Amino acid sequence: MNPRLFARLATLMFLQFFVWGAWYTMIAVYMANHGMSALTHWPYTVNPLAAVIAPFFVGFIADRYFATEKVLAILHLTGGAVMAMVPSATGHPSLFIVLLLAYNMCYMPTLALSSALVMRHLRNPEREFPKIRVFGTLGWIVSGVLISYGLGHFLTDSLPEQSALPLYAVAAVGFALGLYSLTLPATAPEGRRQVISLRSIVGLDALHELGSPSFMLFLASSLVICIPLAAYYNFTQLFLASAGFSHIAGVQTLGQVSEVGFMLIMPLLFARLGVKWMLVIGMGAWGVRYLLFSLGAAGGVTSAIVAGILLHGVCYDFFFVTGQIYVDRHASPAIRGQAQALFVLLTYGVGMLLGAQIGGMVYSHFLGTQATLTASQFSTFWLLPAALAGMVMIVFGAFFHDRTGSPGSPEENPSSRR
Repeated sequence: MNPRLFARLATLMFLQFFVWGAWYTMIAVYMANHGMSALTHWPYTVNPLAAVIAPFFVGFIADRYFATEKVLAILHLTGGAVMAMVPSATGHPSLFIVLLLAYNMCYMPTLALSSALVMRHLRNPEREFPKIRVFGTLGWIVSGVLISYGLGHFLTDSLPEQSALPLYAVAAVGFALGLYSLTLPATAPEGRRQVISLRSIVGLDALHELGSPSFMLFLASSLVICIPLAAYYNFTQLFLASAGFSHIAGVQTLGQVSEVGFMLIMPLLFARLGVKWMLVIGMGAWGVRYLLFSLGAAGGVTSAIVAGILLHGVCYDFFFVTGQIYVDRHASPAIRGQAQALFVLLTYGVGMLLGAQIGGMVYSHFLGTQATLTASQFSTFWLLPAALAGMVMIVFGAFFHDRTGSPGSPEENPSSRR
């Protein structure tokens, strides 16, 4: 790949995930510190809710009318402006949540758009995409380190995660990303000749083209596995705080460090294991992580908690990144944006939305009138998502059959061949 193109696409991924990680790993701690302990699951509800709506935007606008890089610029500039207003609503919980919803309405479509843009400019996405996507993980790591350690120099009476500084950092970097998007390679809409319909906007046309039995099982399993997955993003910050960890956002970046390592070896693993076993291992890793959290909570075993965080490389890379590659492999050029948006809808959208609400109800049931869960309560709490993740892994492993061959081989669907 051209080194200059690689650098441009890698920078996009770095900034794309920096702005997500900078608020996502601290917002629950911030809310708990400002009298909103019972509402900490709501940011993780509006985030997937925005992901549900994203395919409407991507399918109607980005795939048909405007160059992808220009749509990215508008969304990130608008999102930066909205995030700059979020801290001022801290004393008004409803407005606080509404503004986070507005921000996520801008951000979540950019996940599918940025992935589609990168893959459009790659000759071999199976081999090249992980090398670029790893810079997104590095962006998430840098955001956590900056919050926990860098911003701490400006505070004397609170942890950085308890302050509004990370939110202002998200706004500033969001503006920078919006301007940078205008410099990305020109990426014209590929679906502009398609007839506009509700079916195509929500991805049903893409589903019709891609809908083999195994692909449908993949989509269904992706949706259901994201219900227990949501518990990690929603409650790990609170779990670490209750376990006495300091520099919470920084500790969580250990997961992204692991992610970098596995991302770099993904092309080799992908060639040896194939789609099915990459996904099975990824799903199983989520169950093992929660078992480690349960063990760590029950016995005060810090090493078990850290080991669970370090499993993030397997959990995320083997499931989400492999899933994106699998979807791209099946999709024809005209529906790649829709297909990626459909995957985002079902995972980051419907699955995480259900997970946030179900997890919030279960957490509130355990919480009662307490400020936080006890160690024994957290131990029981983590067993629930572990069991569900294990069941999804077993069903998927038993019935999924990938007939697309090894990476780079012709797809099952002739219309999607390059």
